[in-house]
Amino acid sequence: MAYNWDKSLETGNIIIDEQHKSIIKAINNLLDACNTGKGRLEVENTLIFLKDYVVKHFNDEENLQIKSNYPDYKSHKEKHEAFKNTVNDIYEEYKEKGANIGLVAKVNMSIGGWLINHIKSEDKKVADHIKSMK
Repeated sequence: MAYNWDKSLETGNIIIDEQHKSIIKAINNLLDACNTGKGRLEVENTLIFLKDYVVKHFNDEENLQIKSNYPDYKSHKEKHEAFKNTVNDIYEEYKEKGANIGLVAKVNMSIGGWLINHIKSEDKKVADHIKSMK
């Protein structure tokens, strides 16, 4: 199942929204590759991208939260740290066992599903807080 960008995912912050789009595009590229029988080749590229990119993205988000005195910063950061661990765990599993359909399913559900839910719930709260500060 590909993930589609729509208004429900917009935070109103151009930088954060563009970063979210990049992450979703990487996951969709993997899913597209799987549909054409090239998923095993794309898994490593996707995982390396995600492993590096979520660190930058979460730092950017957390800096916005700090600047705006977001009251739930600590909890939000903990969610980010748990997600980074998930991405790292899946990457380590890939290195140990290689690419397989189960691993792709984990990327889809554990990474793609988490990200969509996180944007719609947690990141929206941050965006609303920042807007209320203006």
